[in-house]
Amino acid sequence: QVQLVESGGGLVQAGDSLRLSCTASGRTFSSYAMGWFRQAPGKEREFVASYRWSSSSTYYADSVKGRFTISRDNAKSTVYLQMNSLKPEDTAVYYCAAREYGLGSRRGSEYDYWGRGTQVTVSP
Repeated sequence: QVQLVESGGGLVQAGDSLRLSCTASGRTFSSYAMGWFRQAPGKEREFVASYRWSSSSTYYADSVKGRFTISRDNAKSTVYLQMNSLKPEDTAVYYCAAREYGLGSRRGSEYDYWGRGTQVTVSP
């Protein structure tokens, strides 16, 4: 079993930056693919970024490519999402997810563990 706890959300203005963190506990973090997803009010959950477990391969949604960066610190069992040049359309609850030996899928159904989410609100 893996427990995931997100932090770092908040209210910012368009153009600002935020760094989200997701800390895992319970199993060997380095063997897990990690993903970030988000869900805006009235919309379906969507993929944001992910990190394959066995390599440094990362993947991004087109909407955040060039603005967001996913990274991980296995020693701290933490994955980060650095978000720059934030836009109002980035407003959502952001969730991290994990799958042991995962490939960094863009599909939420491929992940076994989820955090409770952290709210990010970007004002115009």
